Amino acid sequence: MGIDNFVTFALTAFLFIMTPGLDTIFVINKALGQGKKAGIYSALGVNAGVLVHTVLAALGLSLIVAKSVLAFTVIKYLGAAYLIYLGVNKLISKNNGITLTAVDKADKSNMQNFLSGVVTNVLNPKVALFFLAFFPQFIKKEALSQSMPFVILGLTYVFLGLIWYVLLSLFVSFFSQKFISNPKAGNWLNRFSGVAFVLMGLKVAFSKK
Repeated sequence: MGIDNFVTFALTAFLFIMTPGLDTIFVINKALGQGKKAGIYSALGVNAGVLVHTVLAALGLSLIVAKSVLAFTVIKYLGAAYLIYLGVNKLISKNNGITLTAVDKADKSNMQNFLSGVVTNVLNPKVALFFLAFFPQFIKKEALSQSMPFVILGLTYVFLGLIWYVLLSLFVSFFSQKFISNPKAGNWLNRFSGVAFVLMGLKVAFSKK
């Protein structure tokens, strides 16, 4: 399949996934503020975003982002703006974000969490750059022009990411249950999540390529 040292790739990728970053903070905020379902749907969204980057890398489009200052800048600021929007929305919300209501509203919220995860990951150009810098290290030179090695490595990355983020969501959501009966705690969680998202957005916006 044109892949070298697959086991080494899997171990290295899993260590990278476990390293706290934007996706980790995003999933933790959702799981802590809304429970395990929100965390799991957010994890699914984040990894769906990874699939998008995998397809782009396989098609060679990520290379355009990596080499084009304009393309990188546009995507970077779109991602930053989206994170800041999420943060401000949390800060001004009067809903504590923890108490589950009707089933249809919960389903809608789950879909929103999924889509937020997708957008947050897709609009993070550093993920595309990571793919281009990391994946080729485990692909044979003669296979770099082929899409299959990128797809296989990308799917492996998604599989490992799902395992880690789902486990993380289950762990974090355990603590969120302690806040359900306390509306004030819910409001504080909203404020904390809002500040975290705004800070993430600012970090993305002012980070250098």
